[in-house]
Amino acid sequence: MKRNAFYQWLFIIILLFKSLTAFAQNQEPVHFIVSMENPANHTFHVMMECKVGVHETATLKMPAWSPGYYQIMDFADAVGNFDAKDEAGNTLKFEKKGKNAWHISKGKASVLKIEYDVKTTKQFVGTSYLDEEHGYIIPAGVFFHLDNEIKRPAEVVVKPFEKWKNAATGLDSVAGKSYTYTAPDFDILYDSPILIGNLEELPAFEVKGIPHRFIGYKMGDFDKVRFMADLKKIVEAASNIIGDIPYKQYTFLAIGPGGGGIEHLNSTTITFDGARLKVPAARMRVLSFITHEYFHHYNVKRIRPIELGPFNYDQGSKTNMLWVSEGISVYYEPLILNRAGLMTQEQLLNAFKTLALSFETQPGRLYQSLAQASAETWSDGPNGRKADEFNKTISYYEKGPIVGMLLDFKIRHETKNKKSLDDVMRTLYQEFYQKQKRGFTESEFRRVSEKIAGTTLDEIFHYVYTTKELDYTKYFNYAGLEIDTTPKIVSGAYSGINSKLQNDSLIVTSVDWNSPAWKAGVRRGNVVLDIDGAGATDKNTANIIPDKKAGDKVVLNVLKKDTKHTVHIVLGTKSDRSFDIRPIEKPDKLQAAILKDWGKLF
Repeated sequence: MKRNAFYQWLFIIILLFKSLTAFAQNQEPVHFIVSMENPANHTFHVMMECKVGVHETATLKMPAWSPGYYQIMDFADAVGNFDAKDEAGNTLKFEKKGKNAWHISKGKASVLKIEYDVKTTKQFVGTSYLDEEHGYIIPAGVFFHLDNEIKRPAEVVVKPFEKWKNAATGLDSVAGKSYTYTAPDFDILYDSPILIGNLEELPAFEVKGIPHRFIGYKMGDFDKVRFMADLKKIVEAASNIIGDIPYKQYTFLAIGPGGGGIEHLNSTTITFDGARLKVPAARMRVLSFITHEYFHHYNVKRIRPIELGPFNYDQGSKTNMLWVSEGISVYYEPLILNRAGLMTQEQLLNAFKTLALSFETQPGRLYQSLAQASAETWSDGPNGRKADEFNKTISYYEKGPIVGMLLDFKIRHETKNKKSLDDVMRTLYQEFYQKQKRGFTESEFRRVSEKIAGTTLDEIFHYVYTTKELDYTKYFNYAGLEIDTTPKIVSGAYSGINSKLQNDSLIVTSVDWNSPAWKAGVRRGNVVLDIDGAGATDKNTANIIPDKKAGDKVVLNVLKKDTKHTVHIVLGTKSDRSFDIRPIEKPDKLQAAILKDWGKLF
C-alpha cells in the first residue's frame, strides 16, 4: 500500500473511531437528582451529571415552552445559582447566551457536573410549583438538555421532602431504585410531569389488560368507587374509537383544585376537586374535561400535525392544525361520554348548542379563520385575545368542534352512514403514527378525509381557511337534526353595556361590539356616574332596559381615566339566536340511521 493511501485510511479510521466514541457517549444517560429540602422556599435544587464529547465547549439549554401548552413560558428565567464543574470538581467558566442557553467552557473535561435552583412562583398546571404540602414538576422547566442531543436517554432521581411519602409520574420506574425514573430521550422526559407529596391513589382498573392509575393531591371527599367506574367507561369508549391502546400504563395526575389540564403520552395532569362530582352539572363538566385530556393521548400525541414533533423547544412549534388537535378533541368529549352511557342525547345536543352560542356571539368569527387561530395561538392565547376591547380573534376550542361535527355529518351522509369521522381518526393513527412514525400534513389530513367521504370537501375546508358563515341547517339536517338559527328580537331597549357594582362604583365590565353604547364610545373599565341625571344602577344601564324602547335617548356621565365625559346613547334593539337543537319530526331512513348511530338514546 502506498504511503499516501495508508495515511488516508488511517485518517478515516481515526474519524470513524471518534464518531463511534461520540455516539457511545451520546447513549450514556444524563443523570438528574432533584431535591426539595425546604419546600417553603418554593425552590427545587437540581444536580445534573453527563458525559460530554471532545469539544472544548458545551451548551446546555432549557426549553422555552412545554409540549401540550402552546405558549412561550421562558422557563430559564426561573433558574438561579447555576454552577458548573468537571469530573475532578474543578470550576468551569460559563456564560448565559440568549434567553435559554448556558455556554460552558469545559476544556478537556469528559464529564459535566451542574447544579442550579429552580424558583417556582405560580401554582398552575403549566408551570412547576413547590410549597409546604406538595411538589409538581414540569420537566421542560426543570431539566436542561445538551444542545442537539435531545435524543439522549435520561434518568431522574427524586428526593421528596422528608415528610412526604409519594411521587407519581408517567415515566418508567427503575427496578430496585426508589423514586428513580428513566426516559429513552428528552422528548419523553419533557412530556412526563412528576407529582410529589402525601398523595392518595384510587383503586386502579384495567382496560384490555393495561393498568390505569388515578393518583392525586387534595382530591377531596367523593364517591371514589363510582368515579373510577365512570373513568373506566370513558377509557373503554375512547379506546374503542381507535381500536388500539399504545401505552403500557396510564396515569391520571390530579394536582389539586384549580383550572386546566395538560395531556401527555401516557399520563395527563389535571386540576381536580372531587367535591364537584357531587353536583350533577359540575360532575358532567369534570368528566368532560377528563375525557378531553385523555383523548389527547391519541389526538395530538400520536395523531398529530407534522409540526408538533420534533419540537422546536426554543421558539415553539407553529401549526395551522390545532383546530384538529384541540377542536376535534372537544368534539369527541360529549360523544365519548354519550357512548360510555354517561351523557344523554339531550345533554349531547345541549353541549353543541352551548358551543354554537359562544362562537356565534363573538365578532372575531368575521375576521379570523380557524387555521389562523391555530397558528396565532402563540401570540393570541388558546382562547383568542380576550383582553382586546374589540376582539377580532376566535377560539379553536369553539369553532373547531363545530367544524368537526359538520365534517362528521358530511362523511356519514355521503357514505350512507358506512363511514364517519372515527374512520378518519383511525386512518390517521394507523397510516402516520403506526406505519410512518410521523405526523400528518394539512394536505394529508384533507386527502384522508376526502378519501373516507368519497367526495371533495371544499365547503368544509372553506370553513377552516376562511371566515365563511357556517351552514348549520344543511349539515345538521344530514343527521336528522334541526337547529334554530332564526334571529328573534329581545323585548326592551338595548344599550350593549354589561356592568357590576364594585366599591360603590358602577364599573363597565364589557361593551358589546357595535352596540349603541359601543358606537357612543363607552368602553370596558369606564365608571358610570349617573344616567339622565339620576344615580346609575346596574338596572338602568343594563344590556337590556325593560322600561325603555328602541329610539329612546339616554345621557350618561362616565369616568374615563379619571376624566369625566358626557355620553349620548340612542338605544336600539337586540336580536338573539337560540341555536336550540332537536331531532326533526319525520326523518328519512338515512337521517334516522345517522342520528341513531351518532347520539345514543338510553
